[in-house]
Amino acid sequence: MPSLLEVSGLTRRFGGLKAVDGVDLTLNEGELVSVIGPNGAGKTTLFNLVTGLDQPDEGKVRFEDTDITGWPAQKLAARGLARTFQHGRVFANLSVLDNVLLGAHTRLQAAKPRLGGVPGVGALAELALALVQPPAVAREEQRLRDEALEIIALFGQRLAPRVDHPAYSLSYANRRRVEIARALALKPRLLLLDEPTAGMNESETAEMLEIIRGLKSRGQSILLIEHKLDLVMQLSDRVIVLDDGRKIAEGKPEAVRNDPAVIEAYLGHRHVGGQAAVAV
Repeated sequence: MPSLLEVSGLTRRFGGLKAVDGVDLTLNEGELVSVIGPNGAGKTTLFNLVTGLDQPDEGKVRFEDTDITGWPAQKLAARGLARTFQHGRVFANLSVLDNVLLGAHTRLQAAKPRLGGVPGVGALAELALALVQPPAVAREEQRLRDEALEIIALFGQRLAPRVDHPAYSLSYANRRRVEIARALALKPRLLLLDEPTAGMNESETAEMLEIIRGLKSRGQSILLIEHKLDLVMQLSDRVIVLDDGRKIAEGKPEAVRNDPAVIEAYLGHRHVGGQAAVAV
């Protein structure tokens, strides 16, 4: 059976700098694979290449045995790839619920007019559907709303009492939770999480660990970037380590933890500091 995600020789140059340098990785159905490395190692650039926000100079990305290299983000979302960002992105003036519902936009069916591509008719039909709202549209909207509320419930009292609150009123940690909930509303085949616990304290990190653990136990395939190595070691089936854009190690968490090249990569970067030294 082919891997769910297969990256081969992926390279991205910015002038004379190789931000991603010939990276290979695979992720199988139901796996949680973590990508770690010091700041500037190329982790987020790798995510951007996989999810269509940037274009590789070399290499290929295959998803479900289809070459998706260079596909735009919206096309990848329709195919079942959802991601979060290192610096959370929410729609500040929308409510928590509406932010999450936006994640389900590629799954709308009843509201899609099928008018044979007649010029000018599509927009009119969409307006008519919005004004009249036939029963099929109303049922689908209610179903998606119910699903969104179920997803929000995964985050317990952090989000559930705030479903009608505008996103700008939330704490930073809760905005991160909303972004993850929105990604889950896509019902992704592959979920890419870029530092989901960034800015969270110890108790908030522990809560997020349990949420991700729960997603994994339900079979969700996850590619994770995370600096908190204790969380990585608890959750990961495999760990991939980047340094200066290159993959320097890959394997089970314990093997990677004790890899001399990994220890050197962390201890050799002053900006990582004592946290990485203790974690490794």
